[in-house]
Amino acid sequence: MSSKAADGRAAIFAGLEREIRKLSAQSVLFSQAVSGRLGINSSDLECLDIVVLGGAATAGQLAAATGLTTGAITGVIDRLEKAGYVRRRRDPQDRRRVIVEPTPGVERRIVPLFASLADTMTRLWSTYADSDLTLIREFVAKSYPLMVEETAKLRDAPPPRRRLNRVE
Repeated sequence: MSSKAADGRAAIFAGLEREIRKLSAQSVLFSQAVSGRLGINSSDLECLDIVVLGGAATAGQLAAATGLTTGAITGVIDRLEKAGYVRRRRDPQDRRRVIVEPTPGVERRIVPLFASLADTMTRLWSTYADSDLTLIREFVAKSYPLMVEETAKLRDAPPPRRRLNRVE
């Protein structure tokens, strides 16, 4: 690959990274707005999404997925249960384990908050060919496990040494 082509590809990568970071930041802000409407905090909403979108999960699985301690997850589950979004049930295979599952109808309470976004995104997606959408879906699907891994790496890394220099 020529130097000019390599520079062009690097610029595409940099632009893609910038746009994904902007989308990610806005997704966090949207999630905060949704959680506010539901009367729960953002972390609780993310845990609820894990349970609703991924199916029932144990408290340990939620802790591993989020990086929260098991004690913090107990608080999350308590709050979500009190709000009527999830329920606990004993694992029939291991009575010591608790399985957290969405309550019946919980999606009917959540989906309306995403309806406008879903409509807007559907309008955007309709401007793309099916082959483009297949490629985008593949990209997103392949990106998800990489984000999980990178999140765990960042979470598990030793904290950076504090610098005395100010950033200007």
